[in-house]
Amino acid sequence: MDMTDEIREFLASRRANVTPAQVGMPAGGGERRVPGLRREEVAVLAGVSVDYYTKLERGRVTSASDAVLGAIATALRLTDAERAHLFALFRPSRSGRRAPAGGRAGLPESLQRMLDSMTVPALAYDACQDVVGANLLGRAMFAPVFEAARPNLARFTFLDPRAQSFFEDWDLACSLNAAMLRYEAGRDPLAEDVTALVGELSTRSPVFRAHWAARDVHEHRSGRKVFHHPEVGDLEADYDVLAVPGGSGVSVTSYTAPAGSATAERFALLASLAASRTREAVRPAPAEPTGG
Repeated sequence: MDMTDEIREFLASRRANVTPAQVGMPAGGGERRVPGLRREEVAVLAGVSVDYYTKLERGRVTSASDAVLGAIATALRLTDAERAHLFALFRPSRSGRRAPAGGRAGLPESLQRMLDSMTVPALAYDACQDVVGANLLGRAMFAPVFEAARPNLARFTFLDPRAQSFFEDWDLACSLNAAMLRYEAGRDPLAEDVTALVGELSTRSPVFRAHWAARDVHEHRSGRKVFHHPEVGDLEADYDVLAVPGGSGVSVTSYTAPAGSATAERFALLASLAASRTREAVRPAPAEPTGG
């Protein structure tokens, strides 16, 4: 990403989302030329000069203090993820993270054992949303995703037509997915794997281009989603995301449902179907009859 462009467009887009009334400021006389706050209004709210804020928004300030960035985040009513993104734009990691030759890194054996021990669907994925691990129930729940040679949640969401029926709210899934990628891109603008994925999706998906242009950022943590599973029906699941320590960029997401709920019963059915297919797959072929 070009950091100057990203800073300018991100701050301008966040200004457009906040009205003077929301921050207790008068709208002023005459016709407003911007949909949200003017630069000078953000400067007043953040306690900095208009000239300084203008330079900062245009990417001409390279070393803004934490106090200034925090004041601007407060003035623009940024979410926690947006605030973290703002700080990352001015203090980005420069690791230039690369995808390993031949594909994504494998999941440590101990982490795979942890996934296998879980009794709920669970996936492990990296910053590029490559699925690097899953337990049996996670594979069954996201069966359409795993039909790809290299399962990737972003590619499935934007490029696979089945995603539109798999997610109850496909547009929201697209919005969150693009926002998650922007969050990762802001953390490490030299990450070649993320940059390549954004370029691929921008080329192949008009829907991705529209959501990417919104410049939203999102850090996946917890919430509820509804999936239309092709075999067991609707799954209304709570998800929780845990980051794997060590700087690998891998996260584990688990999906749960209250005991006795329709989704919990469908999870049990899904587990039974998955176990049955696994047994069938490993069952030895019948011996060939011998001649007599």
